[in-house]
Amino acid sequence: MHLIDWSAVLAVFSVYITGVIIPGPNFVAVLHKAASSTRPEALALVAGIVVVNLFWATCAILGVGIVFSAFPWMALAAKVLGAGYLLWFGTRLIARAQHKAPGAADAGAANGLRASFVQGFLTNIVNPKSMAFFAAVFASAAPAHVSWPTFAAMLCVVLMVAGSWYSFLALVMSHGGVAARYRKSAALVDRLCGGLIVFLGIRQLMR
Repeated sequence: MHLIDWSAVLAVFSVYITGVIIPGPNFVAVLHKAASSTRPEALALVAGIVVVNLFWATCAILGVGIVFSAFPWMALAAKVLGAGYLLWFGTRLIARAQHKAPGAADAGAANGLRASFVQGFLTNIVNPKSMAFFAAVFASAAPAHVSWPTFAAMLCVVLMVAGSWYSFLALVMSHGGVAARYRKSAALVDRLCGGLIVFLGIRQLMR
């Protein structure tokens, strides 16, 4: 009978909660989506982000860091691809802001639940910060050859921490008052969010 290694689960929790809370592309994407779109669509985007976090956590526990160490070109390709997506996403926000009238709703934001989920999925699956974190920091906290109950407990930690944090951000930013203030200065907020995402993409390329 396999028991859960609670010390390993606690180690994963301690490093993962820090990695999630530190702002990055996921943080910016959730805030912008929640303020510019509907609450269900913001939560759908969160679901896409969480699904990818579960995927990366599974890869980290199973040894994706070893794969990247053995084939450094794969890590480089993932970094370039992710940075390219961030640059595209950020410049798209900036370009859209140029044609947005004050007080206007974001017509491109309300794409439906499926499109919002896909946006969250894509934002995270090519997020260099997520890949680097799970391949290095998270993998180092998860011991090799864990039992299946311990493996499941670690994934539950990822699900609860990521789901709770990003859902909290989405609920706060999608509040009626916050959304109304966003619409009053939507172009400025889009430029700031787009510029921040572009900066994150450039920073990944420079590392």
